[in-house]
Amino acid sequence: MKVIIIIICKITRFLGKLIHRGSSLPGYIAIKLDKNILSKMTLPENIIMITGSNGKTTTTEMIASSLSKNGYNVGTNEEGSNQIAGVATMIINNSNIFGKCKKDVLVIESDERYTKDTCKYIHPKYLIITNLYRDQMTRNAHPESVYDSVKEAIDNKTHLILNTDDPLSSSLGFERDNVTYVGIEKNALSTKENTSVYNDGVYCPICKGKMNYDFYHFSHIGKYNCTNCNFKREKPTYKIDNIDLISGIITINGNELKLHMKGFYNAYNVLYTYSCLSLMGLEKDGILKALDDYNIKNDRVQNFTLSKTKATLLTSKHENSISYNQNIDYILRENKPFTVCFILDSISRKYFTTDTSWLWDIDFEKLDNSLVNKIVLAGKYSPDLMIRFNYTNIDKRKIVKTSDLDEMMKILNNDESEIVYVLTCFADRMKFIERTNR
Repeated sequence: MKVIIIIICKITRFLGKLIHRGSSLPGYIAIKLDKNILSKMTLPENIIMITGSNGKTTTTEMIASSLSKNGYNVGTNEEGSNQIAGVATMIINNSNIFGKCKKDVLVIESDERYTKDTCKYIHPKYLIITNLYRDQMTRNAHPESVYDSVKEAIDNKTHLILNTDDPLSSSLGFERDNVTYVGIEKNALSTKENTSVYNDGVYCPICKGKMNYDFYHFSHIGKYNCTNCNFKREKPTYKIDNIDLISGIITINGNELKLHMKGFYNAYNVLYTYSCLSLMGLEKDGILKALDDYNIKNDRVQNFTLSKTKATLLTSKHENSISYNQNIDYILRENKPFTVCFILDSISRKYFTTDTSWLWDIDFEKLDNSLVNKIVLAGKYSPDLMIRFNYTNIDKRKIVKTSDLDEMMKILNNDESEIVYVLTCFADRMKFIERTNR
């Protein structure tokens, strides 16, 4: 029966590729035919799984690419189908008809809510938990509910790689062996006080006591300790000693690396990759060369030429305030006059919701800055954006609102700024890209 299911899955995958569809469907069919199909596959010893709110896709790409450049035969769900059906498709597609995986190592991106389902059948050697943030409230509710789900996925044999700067994800390693902590040390961008509109680091995730912070990198990410119990930021084994987001240079354990995207979030992605490859025993020179040569493939940053200026598209994760905040920080660090456009024409590409409460978690206040020439709020939900901006101190004469995306393009094409930044989510990014080609 296993052989028949694998053949059906492979045929379905082949047909799906012909029409550029169905990266999860073959796995879905296989699991429907036998819910335990994954436990019947013969998998390699080296399985790396990456989960968390932000950074999964880039970190997965980076690890897979670096391993390939160091001679490993890698299987990965590069199409981003990160729930159990998509993972099943990838594994079966990389196995022979008898269920033996033909790869040396599997690098699996896993949706944080569904990691527990995948880990019923697949037991990773390394599990990287990047962070647990406010993210897609309609779908995920509170970060602590995602924490509970991820916790169910962890078994004692799995080696955890945790961001020690994030108290919630770091707490998954509390009083546990088989953990490697990674983090960014205090630097010129760190602050004494939390500068975000919210703070999810007020209370200890272990005992709910009051937390104390020595410094913050952004939001609730930084160096902390609980004033009631012994939970604290653990000393990182792999750390970014120095970070310069202007030049895009970081130093990990004394080794200098270039960032291909100049942001805290990408610095963490490089750090997760470096630490995982080091734990696997790769030579330092091979890791550094692979990371220096790496080019981001997911097109989250793209450059375009408009009629009068240049535009940079920065794609943020749906309903994820920290993703938007990091992009806002990025454009301000560039320190050049600009116009910024926010497109909110749809909220999700996977489910229906009209909830825009997450807009109130974004640090739009930072755009009260002399570098900002104009702010364009565009799309169906531009009135919701306008309400949020009304609660900032930004000069309202700088703000233009339009629900019509064609009108938005006219405004951007006539803009006189040195550069235009367009910030949007995956659901709306193509609406801008298509209009630049008209």
